[in-house]
Amino acid sequence: MRKILMLGAALAVIPVTASAQSVAAIKPLYESFRGWLIAAAQQMPEADYSFKPTPEVRSFGEIMGHVANSNYMFCSAALGEESPNKQDFEKVSSKDEVVKGVQASFTYCDKAYAMPDAQAMQEITFFRQKGTKLWVLNYNATHDAEHYGNVVTYMRLKGMVPPSSQRGGM
Repeated sequence: MRKILMLGAALAVIPVTASAQSVAAIKPLYESFRGWLIAAAQQMPEADYSFKPTPEVRSFGEIMGHVANSNYMFCSAALGEESPNKQDFEKVSSKDEVVKGVQASFTYCDKAYAMPDAQAMQEITFFRQKGTKLWVLNYNATHDAEHYGNVVTYMRLKGMVPPSSQRGGM
């Protein structure tokens, strides 16, 4: 798991070139974190959505809401569209609403991860940096990985087994 996270983080900071990657090459990484984050959102009891290991960090629910918001931001940029998200999921207190938001954000991103490679190699500016749409998708996948790492810690602190460590999870 640590190797996947480190690899993802390294790839996120390097703009991707046409010869280095394709959407198909990063899609399995995205799909793994997609599944694990949705499963974790579903598994955590609603009472623990407000859990924070320390006061300075986001609660479990806020992390999940942040993932949903960020997925919309990254994927709408890659698709060249205005984000369809009109809700700040980081401020939602209901587990059901957060889970629906996380699921919907990944459903929206699925469209981005299905784009043809020629479209993915188009250059855009994102976070004041120039890169390809594929670079933005890679950045999204590594962002999901980063926050899944947070989620794993929160679940372990609550005595839970995270989805990636469950039978058949990896």
